[in-house]
Amino acid sequence: MRISYLECTRCGEHLSASSPQNVCPKDGGVLYVRYDLASLKGKLRREDLSGRVASMWRYAEVLPELSADEKPVTLGEGFTPMLPSRQFSNVYIKDEGLNPTGSFKARGMSAAVTMAKHYGLKKLAAPSAGNAGGALAAYAAAAGIEAHIFMPKDVPLANRMECDYYGAHVTLVDGLISDCGRMVAERIREDGWPKNRDGWFDVSTLKEPFRVEGKKTMGYEIAEQLNWKLPQAIVYPTGGGVGMIGMWKAFDEMEELGWIGSERPKMITVQAARCAPIVKAWETGKSASGIWGSESWPNAATFAAGLRVPKAYGDYLILDILERSHGTAITASDEEILAAMRQWASVEGVFAAPEGAASLVAYQKLRATGFLSADDTVVLFNTGSAYKYLDVIAASEKKAGQAQTAARNIGGIIGPY
Repeated sequence: MRISYLECTRCGEHLSASSPQNVCPKDGGVLYVRYDLASLKGKLRREDLSGRVASMWRYAEVLPELSADEKPVTLGEGFTPMLPSRQFSNVYIKDEGLNPTGSFKARGMSAAVTMAKHYGLKKLAAPSAGNAGGALAAYAAAAGIEAHIFMPKDVPLANRMECDYYGAHVTLVDGLISDCGRMVAERIREDGWPKNRDGWFDVSTLKEPFRVEGKKTMGYEIAEQLNWKLPQAIVYPTGGGVGMIGMWKAFDEMEELGWIGSERPKMITVQAARCAPIVKAWETGKSASGIWGSESWPNAATFAAGLRVPKAYGDYLILDILERSHGTAITASDEEILAAMRQWASVEGVFAAPEGAASLVAYQKLRATGFLSADDTVVLFNTGSAYKYLDVIAASEKKAGQAQTAARNIGGIIGPY
């Protein structure tokens, strides 16, 4: 394998990648995959990418190397279009809704399931707010591996149906993704890997190192699609934040390869107004110990299911990236997100997932405050397709209409339309 070692992002401990790993056994830190990039420098050039497969596996040299008789578990994920905005000059929409299974989660699961198959794992388990579960189910089906997925019972209907059709074992939970994660952890402690070599292996967000590797390809693509000049800012909808973490890792790797310089975009997190632990932590500053972290958000609520994450496991990494990039964190209300979905659809022709439309809300707010200017090149991420949210969108539209009607109702008389 081209992997040199796995590195803990907290204590710096090095672990072998010869067998499956979850998190650092010392402190629970997220593990990064490290490669011998020095040996690649000069041998792998940007120009060598020309004519390669239009998927994330075009960057094979900076992804885990497989043996000659192994192939990636791929459904054609990655190399999604960078669409110039019709409304804002210098703005691009990175449309991840065009990935297999309709979201950016396909990237991470392609890499994670590829390595699970390489290691000979039999059963994969994860909590999901929706799209990660669908992606895990699809790639596990393609690999011939069992998938066990725990989802909140109010997850969008499309996510439940796709998991069922892909043959995954689905448990619906009366709670949030954090409750689902707790149930997965309990089951793995009871009868999972490594206690039981044929038991469940946890592929939860940042609980194994390879979903980051799949997501980091978004960073490589941004650089390549912008002719190796990074934008001034990237606006990223943040639940678990793996995409932001992966892109930041990609930028460091590309600099080490000599593909880009030391410049970095401002990384901007956008979260739902009623579930914004990263935004709150950012606004309140560092802890007394000098270590970034966030508190679990109470009573998290938003129709943007992927943003309904009360506490991200890699919150310390996300907050560090915001600080190092001179970025910021901002919220979007459900009402603002719904309006942004209509705006992108009617103006840009992009039917964005609620999480993705939050990027437009953030951009407009940051333009209004002057944090971003009209001259800044900015990439807005649409992380998924709205087609997977039709039931929750319809319910949200109905709720918004009822609220509007109630607002017009004065003294028992409904006002004119």
